[in-house]
Amino acid sequence: MIRVLFDPRPVLAVLVLMIAACAPHNVAQFGVGSPLATQKRIFVATELELDNLGPIFGQERPSGLKFMHLDVSVPPTHTPGNIEWPDGEPDAATDFVMTGSQVYPTAAQMVGAMRRGASDRETLVYVHGYNVTFSDAVYRFAQIRTDFGLIDDGLVYSWPSAGDVRGYAYDRDSVLYSRDDFEAVLNALTVQSDGRVHILGHSMGSQLVMETLRQAALRGNRAMLNRISSVTLMSPDIDPDVFRQQAKAIGTLPDPFLIFVSQQDRALNLSSLLTGFKPRLGVIDGPDQVEGLGVSVLDFTGLSDGRALDHSVPVTSPLAIKVLRGMIEQAEGGAPDFRDYMMLTQPQ
Repeated sequence: MIRVLFDPRPVLAVLVLMIAACAPHNVAQFGVGSPLATQKRIFVATELELDNLGPIFGQERPSGLKFMHLDVSVPPTHTPGNIEWPDGEPDAATDFVMTGSQVYPTAAQMVGAMRRGASDRETLVYVHGYNVTFSDAVYRFAQIRTDFGLIDDGLVYSWPSAGDVRGYAYDRDSVLYSRDDFEAVLNALTVQSDGRVHILGHSMGSQLVMETLRQAALRGNRAMLNRISSVTLMSPDIDPDVFRQQAKAIGTLPDPFLIFVSQQDRALNLSSLLTGFKPRLGVIDGPDQVEGLGVSVLDFTGLSDGRALDHSVPVTSPLAIKVLRGMIEQAEGGAPDFRDYMMLTQPQ
């Protein structure tokens, strides 16, 4: 008789993390602004239908890009790293609230509105991750721009995530589905010679970033690639071997090219269980797996605080935000560039 030994621990770990992530998504709501609140205008490019912006698990993916902006009011009581979702009717004195919106018929009209009155033509583009709804993405980007003191308008690329913890495979396919559209958005932002883009990709959104840049390189779209000033991949849900192949296909990567990692990232530990027990790029513990690619790795393990499965530490941990803001200010002041690998620790 053949005995099959079964170790239940990985399955139990998956179940625990899925239960933790199964809470229903909050929904952004319109309301009246407050003179004490901070206003952030968030531009959005998305395939989602604008009259159906909730979870789409089990539904056919929408097609065709839509463009808009949303005015988000961040309350005066806001604490760094947090999104103050309303409990019931939104109150701009204590909650994130949408106070206005406008739809643009074309990408060119949206970009024109972005450039109007802007201090420069550089745009931060945020690409969200797995199990994220439109509301999640817009409010998270408003929180990031507030906590890091970013003044100029930025853009969220809201690809069709299922918005459901059961939709991991669905979301991986959605990344491939969205490559052409995301490249079109980047082309629109860089069509003029002075148009520059900084990209922040989170989790599975990092896979979309890398796949799109790889595709552009293979198409010979160097004009767009040369206008990407920097790339940051936060908690990237990518196989390190795949990342190396993507980077080789792209060629010379944007400089700086940063990867934010944490060994405490429980969401990526779940992802590794779902993808063959191989650690993801967002949990590497040294520079070896990205050696020679021209990237810098910042390790936030020492600043993890347990929020959101430690999957967004650089933008959800108040201490990490403080440390990272200090590093950015030092770099802007002429300090040396980030080293190939830096392990961040709490200030003494």
